[in-house]
Amino acid sequence: MQEINLTIDGPAGALECLLVQPDGWREQDPIAICCHPHPLHGGSMHNKVVYIMAKTCHQLGCATLRFNFRGVGQSAGVFDNGVGEQTDVLAVADWLQRHYPSAPQWLGGFSFGGYVSLMTHARINPAKLLVVAPAVELYPDVQDVQVQTRDWILVQGGEDELVSPEAVGNWLRRQQHKPRLIWFDNATHMFHGYLNKMQEQILAAWAPTA
Repeated sequence: MQEINLTIDGPAGALECLLVQPDGWREQDPIAICCHPHPLHGGSMHNKVVYIMAKTCHQLGCATLRFNFRGVGQSAGVFDNGVGEQTDVLAVADWLQRHYPSAPQWLGGFSFGGYVSLMTHARINPAKLLVVAPAVELYPDVQDVQVQTRDWILVQGGEDELVSPEAVGNWLRRQQHKPRLIWFDNATHMFHGYLNKMQEQILAAWAPTA
């Protein structure tokens, strides 16, 4: 496992990033961009749900690029209520395209990061999309988004106290292309006691077939 600390030029200044390449990874293998939860509520690229998302990708042979949105950690700028953060993600995707042009991109996000992933995925055109407890009820502009990525997973907890499971369910029913849905009836927002189960089910859904 190789970990590379990076600084990428973003629209509001430098973005603090961590690129992790699992053993055996080649430049034609995929790289997943992982987006963290709300910056004003302690969200960062070191969030444990985001870490589990990245760890799961590594087990699938995918490198990951976690990064801090503007104003978080060593990333420049200030919180922009999801608008500027979308351009942060696009800057990361553009950097990967220029430096690893042969690597298919995956995209994923948790909570606020799930919302940002949904808002930007059509422009990034990832091969796979993973959204965990996406904050769809907090931002009206996501209500009409139709997911274009055919191979996508949505993870949600039925006892989520921050992201309404009902709102996620209603949003999901409007999607023309349904995801592989991983729903834990008793899981809360941070998926206490469910992170290993989440990992197992994502691995089962995306494990390469012989």
